Amino acid sequence: MDTSNSDNNDQPPAPPGQARAVAAESLYLLNLLVAPGIAFLILGWLFLHRNRDTEAIARAHLEQTFFASLWAGVLLVLVNVVILLLGGYQAPYTWVVLITYFTACHSALVVLGMVGLAKAMAGRCYRFPLVGRALPADCERL
Repeated sequence: MDTSNSDNNDQPPAPPGQARAVAAESLYLLNLLVAPGIAFLILGWLFLHRNRDTEAIARAHLEQTFFASLWAGVLLVLVNVVILLLGGYQAPYTWVVLITYFTACHSALVVLGMVGLAKAMAGRCYRFPLVGRALPADCERL
């Protein structure tokens, strides 16, 4: 006897814009982990081509991931400045700074991106702590 539910009517329909929200969060993680630069350019293109008619969940996730990516870039530049101020890339402090950055900052950004991806997959809005922008007003009810 086949007990599978082929209709799959048990789950509510995905909210409008959920696919774009998942894409934004995925591009954010790709930018941090796999293809920095390329994924950011695609994310930036999606961010710049959003408009007021874009669904609230998609707009929220696009804004959060774009600005979190900018913050990640700023942190990366700051780490390089600190390394240069401490004596350059040949100095013994280089590894201390790099390991501290990757352990504290980079991994925190990755975890926040994973939470954002889970929220996007669940059809919920998400605001990145500390670096996130305010959610759109129509996103509060989701």
